Amino acid sequence: MMNLKDFLNKNDKYAAGSGAEIVELREGYSRAVMTVGKRHLNAGGVCQGGALFTLADLALAAVMNSHRQLTLSLESTITFLHSAVEGDVLTAEATETLNHHKIPYYEVKIYNQAKQLVCNFTGLAYRKKDAFPFDSLM
Repeated sequence: MMNLKDFLNKNDKYAAGSGAEIVELREGYSRAVMTVGKRHLNAGGVCQGGALFTLADLALAAVMNSHRQLTLSLESTITFLHSAVEGDVLTAEATETLNHHKIPYYEVKIYNQAKQLVCNFTGLAYRKKDAFPFDSLM
């Protein structure tokens, strides 16, 4: 068995392929990072919204499963507030806003290296009764 951080970094193939990585995880909080490269740019020359969503979604997966119960996303909403460009180092900080036993709620904020808020992401989830076994969070 392995810790949750390593499990998600290894097994979320899409996020890993995009360069997103969980770097911090504790119960009710996670942080993921990604550096914007040419592969992330849209036709307008800024980071594609799907890349930002992927980074936020990875941070969400980590925080919502930090209680050792399998928790799956029901709904996610993203609001783009500031463009990200090639070379930006993005940090997604996910926090648990409501630790409900069935329908928990989360907020993820993505910042660039200048601490500008790039986007705000919210997630509503469904917590199953199934255990999500792992040795530790990190």
